[in-house]
Amino acid sequence: MRKVLLAALLCVATSAFAQYPQRPVQLIVPWGAGGGTDATARIIATLLEKELKQPFSVVNRTGGSGVVGHDAIAKATPDGYTIGLITVEITMMHWQGLTALKHTDYTPIGLVNADPAGITVRADSPYKSTKDLLAAIKANPGKMKASGTGQGGIWHLAIAGLLKEQGIDPSALPWVPSNGAAPGMQDLVAGGVDVVPCSLPEARAMIDAGKARPLVIMDANPSSLYPKVPTLKQELGSNWQIAAWRVIAAPKGIPADAQKTLTTALKKVYDSKDYKDFMASRGFGVIWADPADTIKFMAKSDADLGAAMKAAGVVK
Repeated sequence: MRKVLLAALLCVATSAFAQYPQRPVQLIVPWGAGGGTDATARIIATLLEKELKQPFSVVNRTGGSGVVGHDAIAKATPDGYTIGLITVEITMMHWQGLTALKHTDYTPIGLVNADPAGITVRADSPYKSTKDLLAAIKANPGKMKASGTGQGGIWHLAIAGLLKEQGIDPSALPWVPSNGAAPGMQDLVAGGVDVVPCSLPEARAMIDAGKARPLVIMDANPSSLYPKVPTLKQELGSNWQIAAWRVIAAPKGIPADAQKTLTTALKKVYDSKDYKDFMASRGFGVIWADPADTIKFMAKSDADLGAAMKAAGVVK
């Protein structure tokens, strides 16, 4: 009897100090299956399984323009067994009055992706440079139109922020809401709008088909897809940068050892050939930041997007 009791106590003690993770982990995605965020989450989950020897299941929690899924991540039990892939919208939704959630409501694990905005026009557009395009917008306010996401979405803010920085009223380029970059690009090619400021990977199909032409990328570095496309710094001397980004995060208050284990494993995933090849095949940008730098990155995004949203008149 004494041996059984000792064995039981030993089992409990071993379990209490067992290395994380000891059971499956759920990874919540605030957006629908089949999209870029979902695809990124699934490759990361697959590779984390290999690193940590436990199943990582992806669960799509959609609705409320991203609020439902982000809320589910933030309010999950902070034990390390529910994590999520939070997106740039977490630094936008509170400005729009959609939720009180902010980027500070999470424990960051690591920044894994960012896709900078670009500016794309039709292949037959008379505007051959961003400088020419902006001059035309300023000289003819309201004549041209832009699209690529909903009102106040990330790509709307990309062009609104640039116009504001260049001393042009953002209302000079009216925004036509769409359900994303793909329908926005279709509208561009059809002649319904004149400008789509989405990421270059999203414009890739029309660019490669010779139906659209990229003018610039809103990043410090040239695009890996189109290295000859100038940056805003090269074109205008502008430091304006904006991107759609994705961060692996957990609820606030997860155990420090769980965060450390997840960050270490995620960095290995990020550095792996499998991850880099997967992202490159889709034209997705890769960028790494540890938890401390991720906090700074999200804070800057929040401030920049808040200013752009005020300029676009979508803050509530």
